[in-house]
Amino acid sequence: MKQVTPYLSFNGNAKDALEFYKSVFEGEIVGVQTFGEADFPTPPEADNLIMHARFEKGDFVLMFSDAFPGHSVEMGSQISLTIEPENEEQIQTLYNRLSDNGTVVMELQDTFWGARYGKVKDQFGITWDLNLQK
Repeated sequence: MKQVTPYLSFNGNAKDALEFYKSVFEGEIVGVQTFGEADFPTPPEADNLIMHARFEKGDFVLMFSDAFPGHSVEMGSQISLTIEPENEEQIQTLYNRLSDNGTVVMELQDTFWGARYGKVKDQFGITWDLNLQK
């Protein structure tokens, strides 16, 4: 595994948060994709919401997203941890182990952004994003 990255989720104000943390940590926004740019059906009210953004300051990385319409983020639980495994075997092993006695939020699958991805809430309530970029 390369590193564990905090993933911050918001109720429609991820752009504001991204700009705020950019000014606080004086880093760089290195990528932003909105739900409207995604290759799947999205309601028009989500078009300008952030589906995924990445902020970097050296080795310090934060990831951002707005909640998809119809879902919301409860204040205090808007962080998940992202792991970028090194290979298919490692992502499958982590997915299996974390989901054992936990809850699968999104099945491990190939995605339109070119990654193998799954989201799991483990038995202790910690949410993990597993993302193997291909």
